[in-house]
Amino acid sequence: MHIGVIASIILVVLLAGLVAAFLYRLTTLRRGGTAAIVRITPSSGGSGWRHGIIRYGDNTMVFFKLSSLRPGPDYRMTRQGIEIGERRKPRDNEFDIMTDEIGILQVTDQGRGYEIALDRGALTAFMSWLESRPSGRSRRGRPAA
Repeated sequence: MHIGVIASIILVVLLAGLVAAFLYRLTTLRRGGTAAIVRITPSSGGSGWRHGIIRYGDNTMVFFKLSSLRPGPDYRMTRQGIEIGERRKPRDNEFDIMTDEIGILQVTDQGRGYEIALDRGALTAFMSWLESRPSGRSRRGRPAA
């Protein structure tokens, strides 16, 4: 009987931890962001896509998967490190999770490849955020002359 009580307590603590992680992730996602579908490349066919939200900061973009219990973002990309590749439309079985209104953009950040699927407005916002990044030659905090 003593072992059964200890096992029950451990089970309750584990379940409470899972519920707490779920609630924390839910409140994190409800703070807002832009709907996106992201996958790490290379990937074959239509596999590897994950639904979630992206949020833009001054120097980073973060992606939160909808199906994750991780406390922080699942992917983080630095604004200065992002390089844009090819743009395309969904193809083949990607239409199972996307419409033809979606644009897919190949992105590389610090040697890691991604594909980001966004609707037209979100794609425009992403490109505006990226294009408005400061030049690599500019420096903050230059002394006034």
